[in-house]
Amino acid sequence: MTEVGVFGFIALLPFVLKIGLGILSDRVNLFGMGHRKPYIVIGLIVQLLCLVFTPFIDPGQHFWGYVAIAFTLQMGMALYDTCTDGLALDTTPPKEQSTIRLYGRWAGHRVIVAASAVGFLAENVSWQAVFWTLAALTLLPTPLVLAIREEARDVEKRFDWRAFKSFNGKTFLAAGLGTLMFVIILGVNQLINPFLEEQLGISLTTAGFITSLWGVGIVGGSVLGGWLLRKFQPKPGLVVSVILLSLSILSIAFLIGPELGLIVAITVVIFFGVTYGAYQTEYFAVAMHMVDPRIAASMYAILMAFTNIGQGIGMYLSGALADAFGYQVTFLVLLG
Repeated sequence: MTEVGVFGFIALLPFVLKIGLGILSDRVNLFGMGHRKPYIVIGLIVQLLCLVFTPFIDPGQHFWGYVAIAFTLQMGMALYDTCTDGLALDTTPPKEQSTIRLYGRWAGHRVIVAASAVGFLAENVSWQAVFWTLAALTLLPTPLVLAIREEARDVEKRFDWRAFKSFNGKTFLAAGLGTLMFVIILGVNQLINPFLEEQLGISLTTAGFITSLWGVGIVGGSVLGGWLLRKFQPKPGLVVSVILLSLSILSIAFLIGPELGLIVAITVVIFFGVTYGAYQTEYFAVAMHMVDPRIAASMYAILMAFTNIGQGIGMYLSGALADAFGYQVTFLVLLG
């Protein structure tokens, strides 16, 4: 688990480097094709090529080579992710940003349903089939990307270094909250599948099926997060989602075990997915409201970089703690 944590930490570094990618996208109209579209295309191509070649590298024999290709793959993903966020911020009216964030989470986490297929393919066909299936999925958004028509930017939306003055104490407080919470969320999330396998003795296929249900929970949590944003002001809504998230982590630590069975475990994992999705949706929607349109991708990437730093720390920390003290103690440490 420590090596898994190291791998996860390094593989997430491109999502910290999103800051530079956001500034590049905001400033440079690449090949005269736009500030978003060409970067999204390049990112998808990088991801596609890496997924095609990944199964030819044995992580057991060539760990650092595997880390390198994962880093490159994630760099492609970070590039198109940053520019997709920038495109959403460029084109979505402020009143609809929480809604578009909700649909974004829903659409993105629908792909998690493929986890069942991934587990089945890994167990019954090969890992090559897994990566090539993911490569094929990378091609799915291509028609949508090619259909993008970027309009010339209004003066108030053109890149301006002075716009970085919009960062203030409130912005950095939000960034700090994002870092801390994602240390916890990703630290817990990384351990769920191995914890299930240890406690219940389930197969990889069954673990993939449970992960799919977790993804369905995230979709439901996105709806819940949107409702909390509409029902309450952002701060009370975030407090409610943090309380729910804490309860779900306690449930994982104490309600998953052979004596309570698979049904209870699945229910707990879905509950965690709901609280995970609710918090993510609320945090990302609040972050969207904070950005200055002149540096939309840059500023949003900076806020997201703090969350990704938290994810990297959480993955390394949880892996090391799990090896040293076991899963349940690790869950409680992260909760504390």
